[in-house]
Amino acid sequence: MDKVAYISGGSRGIGKAIALKLAKAGYHIVIAAKTAEPHPKLPGTIYTVAKEVEALGVKALPLKTDIRFEEHVMDSLQQVKAEFGQIDVLVNNASAINLSTTENLAMKRFDLMHQINVRGTFMVSKHSIPLLQKSENPHIVTLSPPLNLKPEWFAAHLGYTMSKFGMSMTVLGLAEELKKHRIAVNALWPQSTIATAAIEFAYGGQALMDKSRSPEIMADAAWAIIQQDSSTCTGNFFIDEQVLQSVGIADFSNYAINAEKELMKDLFVE
Repeated sequence: MDKVAYISGGSRGIGKAIALKLAKAGYHIVIAAKTAEPHPKLPGTIYTVAKEVEALGVKALPLKTDIRFEEHVMDSLQQVKAEFGQIDVLVNNASAINLSTTENLAMKRFDLMHQINVRGTFMVSKHSIPLLQKSENPHIVTLSPPLNLKPEWFAAHLGYTMSKFGMSMTVLGLAEELKKHRIAVNALWPQSTIATAAIEFAYGGQALMDKSRSPEIMADAAWAIIQQDSSTCTGNFFIDEQVLQSVGIADFSNYAINAEKELMKDLFVE
């Protein structure tokens, strides 16, 4: 039976890397993201990724989807149902980031992070359950950190931390709730910062990119997770390095953007 992956925010960065990894493994790919027209400073649209996916010999379904809106999510899943009939892997990748302190964080930015990160992840997961139930080995992979209640993570950027931990709470709750449907729900988070165009544009420029790894490390880790038995591999908060080490990969040098630079540890990682 053909397998299908639905990836939110799949037009660039980690989402795109996971899309291409799964496409190479024979999965048909649903690219659900807002970017249908080229962004002036960020590369990639749902259609450019679809072309790359189809070049790998599988089907791509590019769907302009803003996961803040329930009608967008419902419409996209109806199209998936009509085209494929099921979802085998749901990747909750879409996310917004703003590392401002509480005093400096505009409420519209706070709202955006919570609408996309928490509400969006909850809603896409919720409405995907019927299609995931049709899979023989269904997985939800959410790109969110291990739950860590150390005050330092809250003091630095409270609004963002609350939103990312909200995503992680959906993992904790759904993993237990969906055991009866043998749907695996796991979180995946990078040990080191990941070099994406969005992060380069918003925060660090080339200096941060040089201290980061390529998105492919997250794609390889996600692939390792979804090959596991969904009835037993659930409720985990995985770190990319640890996942790859568990499948025998010990050398991560090929993921480094600049091998001469010391890696920067990602947020929420001890």
